[in-house]
Amino acid sequence: MLTEYELEALFLSLKIASVAVIFSLPLGIGCAWLLARRQFWGKSLLDGLIHLPLVLPPVVIGYLLLITMGRQGTIGKWLYEWFGFSFSFSWRGAALAVAVVSFPLMVRSIRLALEGVDKKLEQAARTLGASSMRVFITITLPLMIPGILTGTILAFARALGEFGATITFVSNIPGQTQTIPLAMYSFIETPGAESEAARLCVVAIVIALLSLFASEWLTRVARKRLGAA
Repeated sequence: MLTEYELEALFLSLKIASVAVIFSLPLGIGCAWLLARRQFWGKSLLDGLIHLPLVLPPVVIGYLLLITMGRQGTIGKWLYEWFGFSFSFSWRGAALAVAVVSFPLMVRSIRLALEGVDKKLEQAARTLGASSMRVFITITLPLMIPGILTGTILAFARALGEFGATITFVSNIPGQTQTIPLAMYSFIETPGAESEAARLCVVAIVIALLSLFASEWLTRVARKRLGAA
């Protein structure tokens, strides 16, 4: 059985990852659509910026967030002065950090699904008088569902496992920013707490596997339904 301390880290991890994915999804769909369907100046730069968190050390991402979105950062200072809102040392900052790190996985999966949608179906709908928005909502979006599900769950799993960006940006505060990886780090540093660290390790592995299995299963179900339709 998990202790109250460990359960707190687990539920906080689930909360942070869920919020990160929910708020990232509309932006992820929009970015994937731009990259897959539009040609514009700076497209390669946008693509590179979106995927940059995949190759940057997470600590670098956390530092960049700290100097931009922290209470004394270029953007964070303005948010705090005008709205009294701050990402620093709070679960909101942790959600922002994990969202940035997991965003490329979401965009990549959705983009691949969008590139697999037959453009002839969209063109046929437009010739029948459907607007671009209606075509997207009634044809393109349903056909993207397998990719959206895959991207969402992969991003969720990645958000649960984020460590470097979170601890750099919002520190390791129990009950506020201490997710499963950060709680494990605290246990590893504490003499005699190996069993607690091992329990959280098992929990992290189980959640990751369940996420991957769920992604595969939902993708299969969605493809079967689309094929039947």
